[in-house]
Amino acid sequence: MQDSFRLKGLRKKLVEELRSQGIEGSVLQAMETIPRHWFMDADFENLAYRNTAFRIDADQTISHPYTVALMTVLLDVQPGDKILEIGTGSGYQACVLSYLGARVYTIERQHLLYEKTTSLLKKIGFTSVRTLYGDGFAGAPRFAPYDKIIVTAGAVDLPVGLFAQLKIGGKMVIPIGQEAQKMYSITKIDEKSYQKEEHGQFKFVPFLKGVTL
Repeated sequence: MQDSFRLKGLRKKLVEELRSQGIEGSVLQAMETIPRHWFMDADFENLAYRNTAFRIDADQTISHPYTVALMTVLLDVQPGDKILEIGTGSGYQACVLSYLGARVYTIERQHLLYEKTTSLLKKIGFTSVRTLYGDGFAGAPRFAPYDKIIVTAGAVDLPVGLFAQLKIGGKMVIPIGQEAQKMYSITKIDEKSYQKEEHGQFKFVPFLKGVTL
């Protein structure tokens, strides 16, 4: 996979833009180190460091860099955290989490994306990220409980099946809403209760049940 001084410079400018938007901490180092253009078609390489989302295969998106950064900050990733990601997509968010020392399990419902991203992660050296093909609503109970869960699609309400897979004291970051979503960080108090905080309005692809072949 190729990189260049020009692209590194654009990546540095993107990181400075994120810093000016209030993003702080090690996530900035992760995003300056990991080439975002690796997760997009080569034809769009020159657009990879704009602070915007882009379409990828299966009518999905690689998220807005600010959104990736904010969700990562809200997740409060600690080395060794076991994190479940719902919606692998391009794999970029999973790699940011892995770079920060998390053990990442990531589920993708689109078989095309699952195969393409699994191959990409091996090629670029993120072999510790465990990719799973399946229904995100079901989560991955065989690896539960998780320290953190991140949902990269817009849910109508809190998915109870995922909440059950979060450990007591664990945190979920998830956008919830209909046409547009509000970003929430949710801390699990016990099996039936939680504390939530709101972090602004966003727009995500919908969180859908089932899988596609």
